[in-house]
Amino acid sequence: MSNAGGALIDPNTIFEKIALAPGMRVADLGCGRTGHFVFPAAKVVGDAGIVYAVEIVKNILDSIRSRCRSEGYNNVQTIWSDIEAVGKTAIPEGSLNACFVVNVLFMIKNKLATLRESARLLQKDGLVVIVDWQKNLGPLGPTPAQKVNPEEVKKLAGEAGLEFLELFPAGDYHFCLIMRKL
Repeated sequence: MSNAGGALIDPNTIFEKIALAPGMRVADLGCGRTGHFVFPAAKVVGDAGIVYAVEIVKNILDSIRSRCRSEGYNNVQTIWSDIEAVGKTAIPEGSLNACFVVNVLFMIKNKLATLRESARLLQKDGLVVIVDWQKNLGPLGPTPAQKVNPEEVKKLAGEAGLEFLELFPAGDYHFCLIMRKL
């Protein structure tokens, strides 16, 4: 899953919004080749925390592992998984403080399954942070038919055991939706 347009989103703004802190355990579901959220999150959570870089494209995980080795990120673990398959992501159930789903949901066919898998991985009161396109930048971004409607995601979130907390712009081209596991 690509993270095209990732440079348009400042992860640290979102980390501040959710109070990401040292020692937390988080996952980036569909982390993309650049690890646009993985590496900044790894800096914030520090050695006492952990960041799971989850991806279905295996060579993307190779790129993430290579960067971890070359830059000394010891708190990042790569996980191969289909995030549309509930129960398949090899992260302990109920162990995470937050799941990030960034520039991915528009590519997902079974959005409810992805939300359920996110909720399964979270501890009570853990957060799902969805960032997706609200308008395209030239050729970057999804087709109109692929665009994610935040209102639709809110409805699905309720079915997945998540409570809507906040919706706000994440830069000029994206929205950010924050939900909490009940």
